[in-house]
Amino acid sequence: MSLDLINDARRIIIKIGSTLLVDQEKGQIRSEWLKLLAEDIKSVRESGPEIIIVTSGAIAAGRRDLGLVTEELRLEESQAAAACGQVQLAHSYASALQASELIAAQILLTSDDMDNRRRYLNARNTITTLLKLGAIPVINENDTIATTEIRFGDNDRLAAGVAAMMAADVLILLSSDIDGLYTADPTSCEEAEWIPVVERITPAIEKMAGNSPSIDSSGGMTTKIIAAKAATASGCSMVITSGKELRPLKKLFSGGRATWFLSNKSPVNARKHWIVSVLQPKGSLILDNGAVDALVKGRSLLPAGVTKVNGDFDRGDAVTLLDIHNNELGRGLVAYSADDASKILGHKTTEIESILGYSGRDEMIHRDDLVLEDER
Repeated sequence: MSLDLINDARRIIIKIGSTLLVDQEKGQIRSEWLKLLAEDIKSVRESGPEIIIVTSGAIAAGRRDLGLVTEELRLEESQAAAACGQVQLAHSYASALQASELIAAQILLTSDDMDNRRRYLNARNTITTLLKLGAIPVINENDTIATTEIRFGDNDRLAAGVAAMMAADVLILLSSDIDGLYTADPTSCEEAEWIPVVERITPAIEKMAGNSPSIDSSGGMTTKIIAAKAATASGCSMVITSGKELRPLKKLFSGGRATWFLSNKSPVNARKHWIVSVLQPKGSLILDNGAVDALVKGRSLLPAGVTKVNGDFDRGDAVTLLDIHNNELGRGLVAYSADDASKILGHKTTEIESILGYSGRDEMIHRDDLVLEDER
């Protein structure tokens, strides 16, 4: 059943930790491991799903070159190491993926980018475009500028955030030291039992995580459970498996040992719930009959179909959609501020740049960001 989730997935996130990617003794990137992983990624891509990589390793890759060999680094030292390591990381991913005829695209994020609606939408739009163009987005936390206040703290959380942002179906966490969740630490307890599937994360499951030995990130297995909570809440199932050996994806897809955290939602339904139930509308758009018909047929909302703008909202805010009789049609995330929306309403998309002075999105609200009343 769990492998069916991979076979049916449209979009898969693969998270790679620094202890997998960087040889801890030599401080060098494990090029052969990454090259073979890229080959497996190509095989997965050829079967249909889009692939996004979330990686760690910039600090680990860069610190030795700068002579930063002490165990604990100050914030500014970590940032300097990341600046050096990002160059190595980008080169290594580009080389490994290129060897498998794939294109790598680097994206650096902070938690602040996820919290700021405008930057969130910009990041999502960029990643979506890269996927459409056939590239493999390689996402990392921007450790060079991230401060304590805006750090994810570990890339398990970043991976879960990306999974939610991109409506992924499956998140694969490759671990360096454990192949799943156990009832106790399997390295010290002979009676520890492997748990293949978690359908719901209970306090008992969280307690088991506290007993597990993972050292992949600052919080170990506990942070992986936090990531699983976030991922499954957004409609994305998550799997933890070992990435230590060569070709971990091939091993997983062949039925290798892993723990699956199942979501009882679809990514689309979770996103619709977020738009309708969590976000507070900041304004409304009144649509003509042609626009209403287009939305019913599953199309995006174009500026030409908007007759009036109400409220004071920014790009990325939720707005209510109304027909000419003020009947609510649905809600969506608007691609323009209230001021700009007022300027381009009723106009063709080809006129947007001449009116606003910049080339914005063709849609006032993209179909992926829109929920009609009958879809709730």
